[in-house]
This record gives sequence, structure tokens and C-alpha cells, in this order.
Amino acid sequence: MDNKRIITILGSTGSIGTQALQVIEQMGNAFQVGFLSAHNNIKLLAKQIQKFKPIGVVVKNETDIAAIKGLVDTDCKFLYGEKGLIEAASYEKNDIVLVALVGFSGVLPTLSAIEHCKTICLANKETLVSAGSIVIPKAKKNDCKIIAVDSEHNAILQCLVGEEKSYVEKIILTASGGPFLNTSFESNENLSLANALRHPRWTMGSKITIDSATMMNKGFEIIEAKWLFDLEPEKIDVLIHPQSIIHSLVQFVDGSLKAQLGNPDMRIPISYALNFPKRYEFDFQRLDLTEISKLEFFKPDLKKFRCLALAYEAMNTGGNACTIINAANEIAVHFFLQNKIQFLDIAKFIEIALNKINIIPNPSLDDVIKTDLETRKFTEKLIN
Repeated sequence: MDNKRIITILGSTGSIGTQALQVIEQMGNAFQVGFLSAHNNIKLLAKQIQKFKPIGVVVKNETDIAAIKGLVDTDCKFLYGEKGLIEAASYEKNDIVLVALVGFSGVLPTLSAIEHCKTICLANKETLVSAGSIVIPKAKKNDCKIIAVDSEHNAILQCLVGEEKSYVEKIILTASGGPFLNTSFESNENLSLANALRHPRWTMGSKITIDSATMMNKGFEIIEAKWLFDLEPEKIDVLIHPQSIIHSLVQFVDGSLKAQLGNPDMRIPISYALNFPKRYEFDFQRLDLTEISKLEFFKPDLKKFRCLALAYEAMNTGGNACTIINAANEIAVHFFLQNKIQFLDIAKFIEIALNKINIIPNPSLDDVIKTDLETRKFTEKLIN
């Protein structure tokens, strides 16, 4: 027990959280689970509690605690709400905090983990998109590691091991293109919610799947990459790669390219992040290059995928602009998932918010929180 690392997983019932627990299970006695958290999936959380015996759990509301207690036989600690997530993230015995929450909810728990000098495995794009200018300087000040879990950023991390930053000419993030890569955006006829949720390569939560369909997901990854790897926007490119075999590339000043390849299996980047800089032996399916008939690459159509263009615009604007597009996107996607707006409306409402909400050049954390709230209220009112 003494040699086990303590890992807290915020968002344990989501796609990343459940796969992380699969990785931990395969590693035998390497980890002890600290805290687990769930938003709504109480039944799955109960099963995770029974299996992994965490030190504590975090649920959405205080009333959920009684529901959990009725499903499990445990004496673990129960927390709830945002305060509960922050307390779980700062648990003194944590070695690693895996942040797999959805949306802006990841910001404050991540900052709390940083303040307590915990290693962070970050699977929440919105934290750096909304508050990268605050999170990264604080992490550097506290000498806190932030390790990327996203397959693209994890691939870049692997390609950069042993390399000098001055040798990097640019990085290239690959994108599957999502379910609408070959679909015309001339009308909403084929852009239904059901079709948007049919991702051709990855199995993910509904919000991130829609973000993939609009390519806002890739826009967020560009912003994330700027902060994670301390790069100027002009050094970050995107290529459509429908096969999702090459997860990203680094181009160096001598013309060399390094690429990280693998099957589209999120357990691979999760395992690398949890064990970084070492590797652990797993029985994940190996990539058979002889079975690959072709690898395709295309430049993204920024007119078609307007959300990707808006992400570039917000990144170049700076300040709280990325906070605005993140908050507006969360609200617009929420309404689309309820079939209350059309697919093409998502980008429209984000653009209006970006043009209407006041830009603050050097926002404080308080400014970021206020901008997020203001944008949500503005976008919701706009849609209604």
C-alpha cells in the first residue's frame, strides 16, 4: 500500500474516467484511488465505489449522497458540488489528479490541485481554453506538472521527449473531421443531432462529440497547445486525417517530422500520461501497418467549419476572448443537444457572443469567472 500512488479522478463516470479506471485496473497494485466524482451517473459511480474502494466521492448535489449510500456498503467520505470537487482535487495524499470534467467546471479544481502542487493529468480542454493565462503561470510558479491526456497533445508530448524547444518549427494537430467531414453545410437537412452524434472513429461523451462535429474541439486543442507547449499561434497547424492513426506531428528546423501513431484507443494516451515519463506494459491492440491501405491528409475548410476559424480568431485576440467562445459554445451545444437549435446555429451564436461581450486584455481569475457567467447568460438569452 505504501508504494501505491494515490490518484483522484474528477469525472470518473465519463469516457475518459471509465477508461482511466480500466488502465488502473490493469496496472494491479500501482495505484490507490483517492476520490471519484460523477455528475449524474449515480448508478455507475456506485459500481466504481464497490470495485475500487475510493477514499472519497464527489456528487453533484447533497441529495445524491443519500442515493449513493443506498447503493453501496462503504465508509468513504462524501462530498458534493463545486466545493467538493475543489476539496477532492486538493486532497493532501493525492499524487495525481486526473481532471476529466466537462466544460468550465474543470477550472477551479485544477487551480486548487496546482496550489497544492499535485501532478495534473489534464483531459479537460476548457480549463486551458478559458483560463490558460492564469493556470499555466501558476503551474510554473508552483513547479507543478500538467500532462496532456488528449490523444493529440499526448502525441506531441511523446514527439518532444529528448528534443530542444528551439528546434521546433511547428506542431501539426490531426483531426478526424468528425461525422460531417463529407457532408455539405448548405442546409440543415443532413445535420441532425442523431447524425452529429455518430462519430466515425472515437467513442466520446455527447458534448465533445458535437464539438468534434463542429470542429470547435480542434479549435480548443489549438488554444490548449499554445499554453501546454508555449508556442506562438503561427507555429500550430491542423490537418484533417480521417483514419485517426497519426495522432499528431512535430516539424523541426532541419525539415524532419516526428509523428506518433497508434490505434484510436484513448487508453494508450491515458496510460502514458499516468506513467509519464515512463511506459508501462499493456496488452492493448497493436497497430498493424500492413492493414492500413492509405493515410489521408487535408487542410480544414475554415469557411465550412466556422467554429475552428472562431477559435483561431479568439486565440489571436487574446485576453478573455477564449473564455467567451468556450462559454458560448457550452450553451449553444447544450441547446443543440436538446434539439432546440440547429447545427449551424452553434457557430452563429458563438460569433455573436465574441463580437458583443467586452474584451479584457489581461483578465484576472475573477474576470474570467465573470466573463464565463456573463457569456452564458447572454447566449442563453440570445437563443431564447
